[in-house]
Amino acid sequence: MGGAGLEAEYNNRERVPEHQQIFAQWARDAAAYRTQASAEKRAELGLTYGPSARQTIDVFHAAIDGAPLALFIHGGYWRSLEPSMFSHMAAGLNARGVTVAVAGYDLCPQVTVTAIIHELRAACLFLWRRFARPFLVYGHSAGGHLTATMLATNWRTLDANVPRRLVPAAFSLAGVFDLTPLVDLSMNQELRLDVEEARRVSPLFWPAPAGTTFDALAGALESSEFLRQSRVIAETWRHGGVATRHDVLAGKNHFTVCDDLTDPKSPMVERLVELATGR
Repeated sequence: MGGAGLEAEYNNRERVPEHQQIFAQWARDAAAYRTQASAEKRAELGLTYGPSARQTIDVFHAAIDGAPLALFIHGGYWRSLEPSMFSHMAAGLNARGVTVAVAGYDLCPQVTVTAIIHELRAACLFLWRRFARPFLVYGHSAGGHLTATMLATNWRTLDANVPRRLVPAAFSLAGVFDLTPLVDLSMNQELRLDVEEARRVSPLFWPAPAGTTFDALAGALESSEFLRQSRVIAETWRHGGVATRHDVLAGKNHFTVCDDLTDPKSPMVERLVELATGR
């Protein structure tokens, strides 16, 4: 597949005409959740982990001491959206006793995908120094890609005092793990990838992080390429010693695949609790 066909496969906003309404609802729900968590004195907003204005973390604490920790990474093809649109993605886990950090990062074309990976690593190290515990990472779309790169990072090369498996488990919704198809797409005007760099930032081609756990989910209404991306990373990493799960969520598109993150009773949040607590 190539040309216009491949372009359409990766154009999620074109595939979901109501995406603007979904984004607007996300922003409303996120603002309401920040207000609620702040009123309950559970929110720490705008913690700085790096030098730029977007390198911040909002922490939404569970209402128990010593809670397990999770990090949420938003999507937007590494080039759009704001972390403040995703505060409510902490709601389901917070209600189940898990503290959630929501991280921002700089965007292409101001920075490269490689730089974004380094920024999220810095965010993870910030959380380790703040909470002194390993944690789950979960993310959506480009955030799913970044989630996988955090799982596959050799943390000891960055800080000898950090646990080898700082991120023992990760959970991706509609992620992209092989970026080479993006090289010939219009979005690459901002991503600025050549084939070599696309492979270098693709966790599919990294050594599998054996001994970890990775779930790769996608919506049944996703394009065939997005369905393939999640299936292939799960299959490939399973052969490399990762405990992987792959699932396709009925009736969900690229954006509504996130809906169940806000419901503490959903099977998705139940699984995230398992991953966050190591049960």
